[in-house]
Amino acid sequence: MKQAITQSKDKSTALAAPAHMLRGRHRRWAIVGLATTLLVLIVLTAAVGSARISVATVYQVLLHRLPFMSAAPAWTASAETIVIDIRLPRIVMAAVVGASLALAGATYQGLFRNPLADPYLIGVSQGAALGAVLGFLLPTAVSPVGMGLVPLTAFTGALLAATAVYLLAKVGKTLPMTTLILAGVAVGAFFSSVTSYLLIASSDKFRGIITWLVGGFYMSNWSEVMVLLPYAAIGTAVILLYSRPLNVMQLDEEQAQQLGINVERVKLILLAAATLITAAAVSFAGTIGFVGILVPHAVRLIWGPDHRSLMPLSALCGAIFMVLTDALVRGLGMLSSNLTEIPVGVVTAFLGAPFFLYLLRQRKRAVF
Repeated sequence: MKQAITQSKDKSTALAAPAHMLRGRHRRWAIVGLATTLLVLIVLTAAVGSARISVATVYQVLLHRLPFMSAAPAWTASAETIVIDIRLPRIVMAAVVGASLALAGATYQGLFRNPLADPYLIGVSQGAALGAVLGFLLPTAVSPVGMGLVPLTAFTGALLAATAVYLLAKVGKTLPMTTLILAGVAVGAFFSSVTSYLLIASSDKFRGIITWLVGGFYMSNWSEVMVLLPYAAIGTAVILLYSRPLNVMQLDEEQAQQLGINVERVKLILLAAATLITAAAVSFAGTIGFVGILVPHAVRLIWGPDHRSLMPLSALCGAIFMVLTDALVRGLGMLSSNLTEIPVGVVTAFLGAPFFLYLLRQRKRAVF
């Protein structure tokens, strides 16, 4: 009898322990599954485009380029050039930008404790837009550091906007989140007004400026990807490192302070990291909206609010979402040779705006 009771206790303990650890295991498997899905999608979407190249050919070309892997080419040189030099950098750029915007969105939502917060809340987008317009209007198109002038001026504008918002919002040694949002709105409105004036005054370059502002990856190349990657990697590493303190700060900032967390320091570091990856992404892809709202909120609904898993899952889902969106844009471009490619920012707005309105309505019901 005693042995039976002991066995039943052991059995109940064995059943209770996995219940405590099940979510963590599921999240780890979700990260592995999403990473695998992203790699598969990169191969599949590299076959999408005006030039018809089979998935098998794409797979063979990519396999041939791996170290210690070689095979007799059964494809044309033009097909390899299209896959490696045209489509693949565009896909990788889309993945990095999507991951950056989604990760930045998750960070801002955690800091502001608001699921409607997004990477453009503190004027980064407006600063990048003004910088890009100035880059278009300057007489030269090449920057001194070897990259395009427009991405460089856009990145500079984004960082200047974020710095201005921070200096305006800072009160002594503290950084109130409400003041930060208000400062972001004010600075963003100012930058937008200057951008609007420059658009009116630059009729000869209006089309190129508008194309950049609505966002897209049609001009992406490996050199731009290599410039973007370090910023995205550094910002991502910092955000992941501070995901645990961000969890504690969700309860109450005073309690987090009592637990030994330097709240103001954590807020500054996370704001800087999220702004850095947002500025870098916007500089090369333009102002692609709603990714930072849509993806983190969907991930939070599925896997929960723990930022230790929310951050990497948001980054992977953002990359997958953006790769699929860009593939959709290229697929629509195949329907007609006369059809102008739809900007990616238009598609994300078309998909994200209804979801944003849904979130807004749900919050309104919660309030009332």
